[in-house]
Amino acid sequence: MPKEGRRSTLDTVQEDLVQRAQAGDSEVFIQLVKSLDRRMYSMAKSMVRNDEDCADAMQETVLKAFRAISGLKEAAYFNTWLFRILINECNMILRRRDRVVVMSDPPESIETSSSSAEDMDLRQAISGLEEVSRTIVKLHYYQGLRLQEIAELFELSESAIKTRLHRARKTLYQSLAQPVERKVNE
Repeated sequence: MPKEGRRSTLDTVQEDLVQRAQAGDSEVFIQLVKSLDRRMYSMAKSMVRNDEDCADAMQETVLKAFRAISGLKEAAYFNTWLFRILINECNMILRRRDRVVVMSDPPESIETSSSSAEDMDLRQAISGLEEVSRTIVKLHYYQGLRLQEIAELFELSESAIKTRLHRARKTLYQSLAQPVERKVNE
């Protein structure tokens, strides 16, 4: 049988399966997805480059496709439709990943238990800031992020971040200018 005739037969079989899945046959839907499993994994892996994110993207894709299959207008476009969902899921994961900043511990001089009184005061003053300001201070001074990068993370303008950072520094200065009384264990 010529390749074209065979392809046409395969397409017809897949279209029939898609129509059965659209009618509510979940076993057929699973069969369709399993037939594309390796290709989906390959696509997701090429985009997100991490097995955990790849698995998340594939799982979300299958769930969304299962919920929406009845709305697929052309059964012949099932593969394209499924891969479009997968690509969108991968892009969402990448966008989320760009927004997430892993906060490492502040430098040793601030975190050690044997730190000086000034370092303890600074750590206490920073912890007293409101959450957004505290995060901005840590991102800028401890993580070394530029103001523009922080603005993108918070989805604010760069000038808004500058203003918050300025206010945070002013608050820290005022807080550190006041002497703190401590009990010293002897």
